[in-house]
Amino acid sequence: MTNWKEENNALHQEYKFQDFTQAFAFMAEVAFAAEAANHHPNWSNVYNTVTIKLTTHDAGNTVTEKDRKLANKISAIFARYA
Repeated sequence: MTNWKEENNALHQEYKFQDFTQAFAFMAEVAFAAEAANHHPNWSNVYNTVTIKLTTHDAGNTVTEKDRKLANKISAIFARYA
């Protein structure tokens, strides 16, 4: 879980890319990983920046193992873009 920050019962991360296309490609990969895990992020994209927040809603909006596992998958996906 490289560089994820845990605060306010959520994991937070911001990723920067070369451009919008690269950021969008990353988001598409994350979308497939999230769907496979049946765990979906709160996120936003502005040009080359993707901001992600993970929390488990059905566990009372707290950080659970589902969040940590998805954060690890997201970090691995990002590593291919770095």
